[in-house]
Amino acid sequence: MKKHFEDDGRVVADMNFEGAPWYVKEKKEPAGQFVSDNEPMSKREMFALMKYAVGAGLAIALVFVFAFFLFILFSLKFWLN
Repeated sequence: MKKHFEDDGRVVADMNFEGAPWYVKEKKEPAGQFVSDNEPMSKREMFALMKYAVGAGLAIALVFVFAFFLFILFSLKFWLN
């Protein structure tokens, strides 16, 4: 079952750049401005966002620390022996 595509006029990526065969100097006004209905985050949501961001950063740091530990272990056991 094929869905009918309907263009809403929003621009995801403007492909009008100098040097392209379709380049147009005059910018036309966008058909419809994107209006965001986002509400500000509550304190609980902000805390959860910060908690997950810190957790992700610590996970990446743990990978680097583990790789450094393996390098030091390799250096002491094989390379500098």
